[in-house]
Amino acid sequence: MSERPDTSTHPGDWSDDMLWALAAVDTAVLLVDPDGALVHANEAARLLAMRLGDGSTPAQLLARVPDAAWDAAVIDGRWSGDLVVDEPPIVLEARLYCGRGEHAGRRFATFTDVSARSAREGELQQRHDELQRTYRRLAGAQEQLLQSEKMASIGQLAAGVAHEINNPIGYVHSNLGTLQEYTGALMALIEGYANALGADDPASCRDAIRGMRERLDFDFISGDLPQLLSESREGIERVTKIVQDLKDFSRVGRDEAMRPSDLERGLESTLNIVWNDLKYKVRVEKHYGELPLVECHASEINQVLMNLLINAGQSIAERGTISLATGCEDDEAWISIADSGCGIAEESLQKIFDPFYTTKPIGRGTGLGLAICYSIVAKHHGRIEVSSRLGVGTTFRVVLPVRQPAGVADAQA
Repeated sequence: MSERPDTSTHPGDWSDDMLWALAAVDTAVLLVDPDGALVHANEAARLLAMRLGDGSTPAQLLARVPDAAWDAAVIDGRWSGDLVVDEPPIVLEARLYCGRGEHAGRRFATFTDVSARSAREGELQQRHDELQRTYRRLAGAQEQLLQSEKMASIGQLAAGVAHEINNPIGYVHSNLGTLQEYTGALMALIEGYANALGADDPASCRDAIRGMRERLDFDFISGDLPQLLSESREGIERVTKIVQDLKDFSRVGRDEAMRPSDLERGLESTLNIVWNDLKYKVRVEKHYGELPLVECHASEINQVLMNLLINAGQSIAERGTISLATGCEDDEAWISIADSGCGIAEESLQKIFDPFYTTKPIGRGTGLGLAICYSIVAKHHGRIEVSSRLGVGTTFRVVLPVRQPAGVADAQA
């Protein structure tokens, strides 16, 4: 752009009052004619230009504005953008204004040094990026803790589940051995009957057949065989039930969308999984109400129930009762797990959901179980309520919305 010499005389049709006002403001203002030539620059513009280097003038300041910016200002009436000066490092906020109609010939530009603001924004962006990285690391750590706690719980139950499966498998295996002996005896008896029928005088073989029946103890076999088959069938059904419960326990992954699930079925499956840890000292009472299908991650809720059931069992030293109850109120479903165990002290109730806090002896608890339960239920927009009395017992109540909030469902979809 060409430059006209700066002058204190009246530039074009800009009024003296306007020029006085421009001289009074701290913002760099440059008046430009329709051809893009500099008409007037106030004192702030001269000072700002000098910061660009020795001998720099307002015209050189104006020259840093790209032609495309003026074209946009002519169309829209205004344009704004940042101009970066490398040496010395300065960031300028430029604003261009073009008049319209009877003021079409009037143009002016303002320049503001925003280097400090730009530096702060850059620092804020850097901190934001650091926070994002830290958040991702924390999310990853939380996921690892969740998996570690779940695997620890599964490991704790592995021996019990193996015992629950080995018992029926053991007597089914024993019954199959007995059944093999019975089959051999029955096949021998059938062969004896076949030989007798093939004899010239079948009646003469009657005593031999009777002796074979007594020797093979046919009457005992005929009475024991149905019971043996029934026990074996029950054993196989027991193993099938445990395997199905294990599938139900971990049926839905966290990466899948929440779907309507049967909480009562999940509670029963989880109880079956942990039953080996409870059956020798716990009597279970059930008070189930009407429960609708609840939108959730079934495997995660099952993990919460498993942890609460294990804790309830561990709180009972010798013999006790665990009461299970379910119900639905005001679009919320709830599951209650109450034990007649040792109870929790009042000062500990405020801390039981804190990570790594545990009232169990060293080596028996990580302090993560209830913290993860709290996190899972909170993610489902629910809550865990707890009440306890020392020497009387503890009640945990898991409350979940029947339907997740619309925004959550839409985001998952």
